[in-house]
Amino acid sequence: MSLNLGLTGRKALVTGGTKGVGAAVVETLRNAGVTVIATARSVPEIVPKGVQYVAADLATAGGCNTVANAVLDRLGGIDIVVNVLGGSSAPAGGFVALNDAEWEAAINQNLMSAVRIDRALLPSMIAQGSGVIIHVTSIQHELPLPESTTAYAAAKAALSTYSKSLSKEVTPKGVRVVRVSPGWIETEAAVRFAERLADQAGTDYEGGKKIIMESLGGIPLGRPVQPQEVADLIAFLVSPRAASITGTEYVIDGGTVPTA
Repeated sequence: MSLNLGLTGRKALVTGGTKGVGAAVVETLRNAGVTVIATARSVPEIVPKGVQYVAADLATAGGCNTVANAVLDRLGGIDIVVNVLGGSSAPAGGFVALNDAEWEAAINQNLMSAVRIDRALLPSMIAQGSGVIIHVTSIQHELPLPESTTAYAAAKAALSTYSKSLSKEVTPKGVRVVRVSPGWIETEAAVRFAERLADQAGTDYEGGKKIIMESLGGIPLGRPVQPQEVADLIAFLVSPRAASITGTEYVIDGGTVPTA
């Protein structure tokens, strides 16, 4: 028996909605009866029924305005915003490899995209007295990898702090704000990365995955998180069944982050 999440008829925006976790969230919400608008820098060739796409670069203010205007014009309002967009293209080499452009890119993609989308769409949520915002952060704001992800981890830490502050401000006005903090997720990009490490080490894909898990200090579950698992968690959190959950962070990492 499936769990009825009570989401039929809701309207949602999912950023970064064509790959990995974003694509899984789009499909999961669509299957739950949600009308979904998703964003990406390019629209996919095959668009699932019940999903609309807006092509825009959310690392820019103009791209965020384009998406927010499309959401309000097409849907007339919004019930759910899932800020999945994030990532890092910074080079390896530690702090010295991070010039101002790399820092600016990390902050715009991982922090300011969510800030700008929220700022544009929150007034409509507050006006209707209801809504849910999910910010996808990362365990790297607690366990950064200094060789290559310092800027990314710092931006995600800022996103987490911003999210907590926002929840205190808007929860009394009817809008819940929740963080989801994944560990290593087996996305398309993660598979390519593991394959590249495997080639360099002269091993197979499973060996490449082991290299990544060891770099994280181990994953007690013994495997990476699957995109669908993150999507299922998010679908529950945006549903009326999670109506009392706000201002907190849900870690989904297979036990990677040690606790005291």
